Amino acid sequence: MREVSRDRIKAFLTLLPSIVLIGIFVYGFIGNTIWISLTDWGGVGALAEDPQISYIGFQNYVDLFTGFLEGRFRQDLVNAVYYSVLLLAGAVGLGMFIAILLDRKPMGEDFLRTIFLYPMSLSFIVSGTIWRWLLAPQGGVNILPTYAGMEPLSFQWLASKESVLLFNWQNLLGIILYIAAFILIIVGLLGLKRDPNRAMKRWILPGVIIGAIVWLFGDLLPQAMIMEEMHGLNLATLGIILATVWQYSGYTMALYLAGFNGISQDLRHAAMLDGASEWDYYRRIAIPMLKPITISAVIILSHISLKMFDLIFAMTGPDNAETGHPALNMYLTTFRANDFAKGAAIAIVLFMVAAMFIIPYLISSYRQQKGE
Repeated sequence: MREVSRDRIKAFLTLLPSIVLIGIFVYGFIGNTIWISLTDWGGVGALAEDPQISYIGFQNYVDLFTGFLEGRFRQDLVNAVYYSVLLLAGAVGLGMFIAILLDRKPMGEDFLRTIFLYPMSLSFIVSGTIWRWLLAPQGGVNILPTYAGMEPLSFQWLASKESVLLFNWQNLLGIILYIAAFILIIVGLLGLKRDPNRAMKRWILPGVIIGAIVWLFGDLLPQAMIMEEMHGLNLATLGIILATVWQYSGYTMALYLAGFNGISQDLRHAAMLDGASEWDYYRRIAIPMLKPITISAVIILSHISLKMFDLIFAMTGPDNAETGHPALNMYLTTFRANDFAKGAAIAIVLFMVAAMFIIPYLISSYRQQKGE
């Protein structure tokens, strides 16, 4: 017992410097940013040697979500959601598809793997500059049809003013609840075959109840305290999403390919002997076995989509409102407008959105380890 206690003390002392440094330079700075976001630090005297700072509570957050002058932030937040969703769908789907093709050992597999992984070696600034040239209105992708004798395309990849999937910001709470209900039902349906009772009670039934409540009593939900404000998917963001998927699909390909290579070939041969096709093997055996890899890819790509500053800056610049992002907005608010408090509030909003992805994963991992 005495030796075990001594080992624990040694381990604690070894970790203590790291704990102190992380406590100061990570969580301490996060706490300081939260405090700044609750003040009025900004304006003409923001850069004074001894600025006058007053506590104003959550007024900065109220302004961001309901203020008349913060419409760009709200559109940037909507853009960030679409960036995340389309990046996840594109990079995970394309990466998995390429990994399946390479897992079948085609000729030149090593060369192809290197080619697909190469974009990951480029910085966002470099790839952003390349894609800005490729998506230029009078060149690049738009003139490809001319090589087949057709008319050139006229789509404004990075400057389009059109938006689709429009919704009223006043209905945001109801939309979020509908999405939550949809996700609960989908998760329940996916787990219905494995554990019907748990899937019904824990996922499907709550999802149906939430959806029914919003449908029946949606008019009673509190609305944003602003005038009607339409937001949606700006088509100018498609070029940035295309560039991001191109850069990160190779990363997800590498993750899945490593997972496929880790599956015993005996399992594959046994499935084939039982009459399974290649499609059945991947759909029913290989891909379900790589669920941890899928979760890791989703979390990593979600964080990347919330930090898309340099790619957007390189492709469209900081002043293109159609392709805006909260990270870019935070930079402009903090270092151009010198509104440090509101910039800190935007940073905390991004921090909370990122936490929505990582915390459920950490809780799930903890429960699995505790169960083991």
